[in-house]
Amino acid sequence: MEVSGKNLRLVLGVKLKQLRQKQGYSLKELSQKSQISLSYLSEIEKGKKYPTPEKALQLARALNVSFDDLVTLKMGEELDPLTAILESPFLKEFPFQLYGLHPRDIVGLVKESPRKAGALLRTLLDIGQTYDMRVEQFLFAALRSYQKMHQNYFDDLEEAAEKFRQAHGWPETPPSLEILRETLIKEYGYDLDEAALKKYPELQGFRSVFVSGATPKLLLNENLLPAQKAFILSRELGYCHLKLVARALTSSWLKVESFEQVLNNFQASYFAGALLLHRDLLQRDLQAFFQKPKWDGEAFLQLMARYQATPEMFLYRLSQLLPKLFGLKELFYLRFYHEAGSEAFHLNKELNMSRMLVPHGVGLHEHYCRRWLSIRILQELAEEKRRSAAHAPLIGAQRSHFITDDVEYFIISLARPLVLHEGTNASMTLGLLINEDFKKTVHFGEDPALPRFEVNETCERCGLAAEVCKERAAAPLMHQRERTQSLREAALQQLMRDLHG
Repeated sequence: MEVSGKNLRLVLGVKLKQLRQKQGYSLKELSQKSQISLSYLSEIEKGKKYPTPEKALQLARALNVSFDDLVTLKMGEELDPLTAILESPFLKEFPFQLYGLHPRDIVGLVKESPRKAGALLRTLLDIGQTYDMRVEQFLFAALRSYQKMHQNYFDDLEEAAEKFRQAHGWPETPPSLEILRETLIKEYGYDLDEAALKKYPELQGFRSVFVSGATPKLLLNENLLPAQKAFILSRELGYCHLKLVARALTSSWLKVESFEQVLNNFQASYFAGALLLHRDLLQRDLQAFFQKPKWDGEAFLQLMARYQATPEMFLYRLSQLLPKLFGLKELFYLRFYHEAGSEAFHLNKELNMSRMLVPHGVGLHEHYCRRWLSIRILQELAEEKRRSAAHAPLIGAQRSHFITDDVEYFIISLARPLVLHEGTNASMTLGLLINEDFKKTVHFGEDPALPRFEVNETCERCGLAAEVCKERAAAPLMHQRERTQSLREAALQQLMRDLHG
């Protein structure tokens, strides 16, 4: 296995401390025996310095080991996984700096308790292999954590979009598609092409493809909605204005190469949302909408149309502004895909800034609660499309009481057909915790006409009886297993009390 110079230092530091402690030497004693300064020796153990061959030989003699045993990458049975972890794509790409950490902090844990750390590292490797966890899953999880730490609001990106708008003399209303095209072509020298992609059937699922060069090219899918084209052009302006270099070449991820790519894509996309859906204008419009005494889905759609936005653009922009501007901090955003006629519903995007558990990720083969509005509205859209060629978005709202967590959320869902994937529909959902902040801000939250549902996470985890829940799609196996476990634990405790009574 090839190991980088940085990781060679880390591995040697761990081995040096192991050997020193095995001999019973303090750092000062080893310094005296090896005739190497205490400060230099400390730097070697911390993984910051790698000794010259002469000094490594001095250390080997002082520790009564051969030169080869000291500098070899072989760690011993306890720490064999360390080398694999250090050279894994996960450690190379994971953005530890976002959390104030460094990869050597993991090695620091190893130094303190080698046996336990070795077991932990081996466990992590086993979990990754068992669940086929890919590096990009960790990177997107890191991005979501980063968003949550900032409540999904980034003032520097808001201001960058605002300064860009002002510099171009654009009003607060969304810039037209023609203006966005002209700006990319004239200011940044882009070549925009809507014909090239149709020659490649395998690429029809992509909204756009970027081709770098002296004249950068952006290949747009001609079948996109105008609002989708506007977002892609605005995101490209974000890449240019923010001077973001590392990037994905395709609109949806074909391959994730680094966290920098993931973060840059997020920042450029945030810039696009801020440019198209102006913060101050949208804040005023939402304040007026929230004053309505009754939920009005048509008015919500009209508001969305004012910003020439797709349901995804609009709801996701709300997830950025509601926590910061309205104090509605506990929310979640979900996007589901559903092939008409199928019973499978795929959650392929989520941002959860609430206390509610959204079962999502590797190895989950359960059935999402069919009372979720995200699911019901997709079922409604599939039925409507079966009767007619439905293209307009569907909208719905409900109050959902999550049984397990005993919390209630106000839910807004929109569903629409995907323009690039025939027969596939998508639903976008925004959930807002109903607390005092919500009640003060959103007047229609108590509308008696709103449907109310008792919901859970998945059918497998739900204890509602069949006669209560007609929508159940699977048996409550997880719930029954947990209940059996609880009964056994209670019986065992009773047995112990009886025997010691």
